[in-house]
Amino acid sequence: MNNLIIKDSKRIVLADAIPQSYLTDGLKLKYGQADILVYPKTTEEVADVVKFANANNLNITTRGAGTNLVGSTIPNGGIILDLSLMNEIVELDKETFTITVQPGILLQDLQQFVEQYDLFYPPDPGAKSSTIGGNISTNAGGMRAVKYGVTRDYVQALEVVMADGSVLNIGSKNVKDNTGLALKHLFIGSEGTLGIITQCTLKLIAKPKISQTFVVGFNTIEQAIASITTILHTLTPTALEFVERKVAQWGEKYSGFQFPLPHSQAYLIIMLDGSDQQSIEQQRKQLLANLGDCDYFVAEDSNQASQIWTIRGSLVRAVEAVTEQDPIDIVVPINRIADFIHFTKQLEAKTKVRMLAFGHAGDGNIHLCILRDDRDDKQWDTDLQQVHQALYQKCLELGGLPSAEHGIGTAKVSYYNDAIPKANRQLMHAIKQQFDPKNLLNNQVYMTMI
Repeated sequence: MNNLIIKDSKRIVLADAIPQSYLTDGLKLKYGQADILVYPKTTEEVADVVKFANANNLNITTRGAGTNLVGSTIPNGGIILDLSLMNEIVELDKETFTITVQPGILLQDLQQFVEQYDLFYPPDPGAKSSTIGGNISTNAGGMRAVKYGVTRDYVQALEVVMADGSVLNIGSKNVKDNTGLALKHLFIGSEGTLGIITQCTLKLIAKPKISQTFVVGFNTIEQAIASITTILHTLTPTALEFVERKVAQWGEKYSGFQFPLPHSQAYLIIMLDGSDQQSIEQQRKQLLANLGDCDYFVAEDSNQASQIWTIRGSLVRAVEAVTEQDPIDIVVPINRIADFIHFTKQLEAKTKVRMLAFGHAGDGNIHLCILRDDRDDKQWDTDLQQVHQALYQKCLELGGLPSAEHGIGTAKVSYYNDAIPKANRQLMHAIKQQFDPKNLLNNQVYMTMI
């Protein structure tokens, strides 16, 4: 069997020997099963695996670094296709501001590489150890999305192995392209259901010369969120995050760093970037003048800035060090953030289920950690379902959607069905059938649902 897939048998693992870590996602709470684990190194090997799967009617679950949070990498039998060995930089083209890479390269490695050349890859999701292929498959966003956009905005070309093993090349290095349908966008955010990305060309920009982080403190989270519109009318920050004092304390305890303005009850964390210090100072002064009477702290150096962002970035890990948590990445219109946060507080009081809310204030992306605490399995399942139902229903009432950047996977299928009209889902299903008529690619994921 091994030689029918790829010649190097060392990169094939059969069922009984597949490590448990490959049968789950980033949460490591649910597990699937698989018959074969394969580590391809080339597009040709990926195509051979897909052809083998077609001939034997085997499902294929594609994975990279395993950081997915919604069950998309939990296999449903068949083949696990691990692309982590396809991690090479194919070409850096400084003249066209593009870089071509294999899908298994880690986000942090790509960013560090291009910054050596004063170039910048802006998408910045929380999991810096995620792969670029995974980022594209979930259209990952992150803290810098408010100014620079999300992964979709930086994908210029893709090489994709289709469900029959053929290879499709779409997009180009050209800045503009209105030549036919924009097929590449069908694969971005599709969670591996339409094809397997084996190479990608990404847009780069000039690296900002300087950045500055500062924190604005408020008496209530409502006051903090009410200031978001003022900020966005004044300037476009690189990052704009909100966090309550009680949430920041989790990050303080975990990281060992002290968050500034400890007397405030809520914060906006703001990053500005620009060409020189003077431009940053002008932006900051203009913003603070428009915000009026408020407390603020300016990071004096990169070390202070790093501590602030470390606290913000460690919130999920801080929770997971204490109790199991269920992550939510709901998005609502930015003028409804306060309404949703207020609702979470009401729901927390009603259900006695603790929830920590924080997130990307500039784009309405609210992250929630729903804490299990000491609930047994039965009580946790019951309470979590009740909380989920209420949160997603409120999200839709406010004009929001069930996922901003994690994707749908298997965890949010019912809420996806509630959010998306049936006609839209039927069209998505028809596209899936056209691209993958045997339904072999990540067939556990939402695109198979109508």
